Amino acid sequence: MKRFDRYVLSQLLLLFGFFALILVSIYWINRAVILFDQLIADGQSAGTFLALSLLTLPNVIRMVLPIAAFVATVYAVNRLTVESELVVAQASGLSPWRLARPVVAFGLIASALMGVLVHVLVPQSRIALAEREAEIEANVTARILSEGRFLHPTGGVTFYIREITPQGVLQGVFLSDARDPGTRTTYMAAEGYIVREGESGQPTLLMLDGSAQTYEVSAQRLSTTVFDSFSYDVADLAGDAGRGRRDVREYPTHVLFAPSAQALAETGDEVGDFLYEAHLRVVQPFTPLIAALVGFAALRLGGYSRFGVWKQIGLAVGVIILVQVGENAVADAARRDTDLWPLIYAPFLGGLAAALTMLLLAAHPPVRLRPPPPEPGSEPAAGARA
Repeated sequence: MKRFDRYVLSQLLLLFGFFALILVSIYWINRAVILFDQLIADGQSAGTFLALSLLTLPNVIRMVLPIAAFVATVYAVNRLTVESELVVAQASGLSPWRLARPVVAFGLIASALMGVLVHVLVPQSRIALAEREAEIEANVTARILSEGRFLHPTGGVTFYIREITPQGVLQGVFLSDARDPGTRTTYMAAEGYIVREGESGQPTLLMLDGSAQTYEVSAQRLSTTVFDSFSYDVADLAGDAGRGRRDVREYPTHVLFAPSAQALAETGDEVGDFLYEAHLRVVQPFTPLIAALVGFAALRLGGYSRFGVWKQIGLAVGVIILVQVGENAVADAARRDTDLWPLIYAPFLGGLAAALTMLLLAAHPPVRLRPPPPEPGSEPAAGARA
C-alpha cells in the first residue's frame, strides 16, 4: 500500500506542476503585457521590464497555487477512477479515509510551498518592486522623453514633444504649468535639450526659439514673452513621485502581529489592517490542502455514472467559491474591529469541515442511497449465478 500511496502522490505532483505552470504562464503573461505597454511608453528599457516582471512572479504563483492544487486533484482522482485503479483499491477494502492519505500528503507539500511564498518571497518581492518603481518614478528624464504623447508627470503639468532626433534634439516642445492656482504658464519652443547643471547634475530643460504665455486668473490678463533660450528646472516635475506610503503586505509576519508606531505612520493604516494581514498569512498556506481535500472528497461521493462526475465537480467548485466569498465577507469586519480576528479562520475551517463531511458520507453513505438487500427466497439473476 505504500507503493500505491507513492504512485497516487506522484500523479498528483506531476499534474500539479503541469497545471501550476499553465496557470502561472497565463496570469504572468497577462500582467506582463500591461506592464510592457506602460514601461515602454514611458521610455524604459527592456531590462527594466524584465526585472519588474520577475518581481511580480511570486505573487502570481501565490494566487494560482490553490487553484492548481484543486484542478490537479480533481483531474487525477477522476482519471484514476475512470481507469478503475481507485475502484480496485476501494474494492480491496480501503475506505475513503485511507485513500485520502496521499491527497493529504500532497496538500501538505503544496501548503509548505505556499507558506514559503506567503511569509518570505511575496513580502520581499513587494518591497523590491516598490523600491524599483520609486526609482523609475523619480527618473524625471525617462518620464518626459516620449515623443508624440501628452504626458502628465505631475499634477497641473502637461508636457509634449513632437519628435526626438537621433542626436537628442527635442523638436516641437510644449509645456503647460498650472500648479499655481493664480497663474497658468504655457511654454512653446521650436527646439529643446535636456542638460545637466550644477554639481548635483539636476536635469534642466533648455528651450530655444520659443515663447512663454502667462495668464493671470484674478486679473484675467495674458502676457506673452518671446525668448531665444530659456531654461526650466524639470526636477520639479517629479512632484509626488517616490516611495510614498508603504503597503501593509510588505512587512514581515512578526511585525504585523505587533505593529510599531513607525509602521503605522509609514502606511497610514490602522492596527486592524495589520492584524488582518497577519492572521491571513497564518491561514493562507493551508488553502491548497483544503482545496485538494474538497476536490477528492467530492469525487468520492456517489457511484459510477455514464454521465461522468460533473455533479461532484460542480459541488466541489461551489464549496471553493463559498470559501472565497466567506473570506471576502469577513475581511472588512476583521479590519474594523481587532477583536473579530477569529472570523478570518471561519471560511477556511468551513471548507475543511465540508471536506470531512463529504468524506464521512462517502465512507458511510445514508441508508436511502445504499442498494436494497435481496428479498428472502428470491432467485439471483441469471447473470449473477456462478
